Order: sequence, then C-alpha cells, then structure tokens
Amino acid sequence: MPKLRVTTPRRRRWKINDARSALAALAASGLSLDEFAQREGLQVQRLRRWSRRLTKEDRRAAAVRPVRVVAPELIEIRPRRAEPVEIVLASGRVLRVAETIDVAALARLVAALERP
Repeated sequence: MPKLRVTTPRRRRWKINDARSALAALAASGLSLDEFAQREGLQVQRLRRWSRRLTKEDRRAAAVRPVRVVAPELIEIRPRRAEPVEIVLASGRVLRVAETIDVAALARLVAALERP
C-alpha cells in the first residue's frame, strides 16, 4: 500500500480542517492509530482527542433540531348574518326569507301562498 503523507502542519494548535485532514488520512491508511501517529510524527493523544471532538460535532450537526414556527396572525371568522331575500310571487305577494332558507321549505311556502 502506498504511504500517505499528512499535509497537516506540525504546529502547536490544529484548526478543524487540519484535524479532519489528519483523520481522513488515518482512515485511508489502513494503519492502527499508533502506527499512523508514529509514521507521521503525530501525537496519538491529539488524534484521539480530535476524533472524539469531531464525532460529537458531527452528531450535533446531524441531529434534528426543533424548528421555531411563528403562528400566523389569528383571524376571527364570524358567521355572516343571513341577508333577507324578497321574492315577489305571481299573485303579487312579497315573501321575505333568509337567503339560507332550505329550498324544500321555500317550495312549500310558495306552494302554500300561491293556492287560491
């Protein structure tokens, strides 16, 4: 297997990208943590610490977070008062009923008022 070189700087403090790069190289190397750290001249404890930290961060990022939903403005809906309807019958009589009247009831009224 070809030897992978970690391009992580050997500085005192790593940035997140440095740690991700080193851990990706470790995973791709197929080596144990100790073997990889020795080969690359890295501290085993540093790799373990960053592995734990990034695992926690990845879990938090993947976790479903509650979404705050703002309720729309409540609108009060009041039933509309039924408007009166005037019906002028053939006899000249005027029938005033609510516009919501049942059609069958209206037909009975008209029939009753139109009888001779």
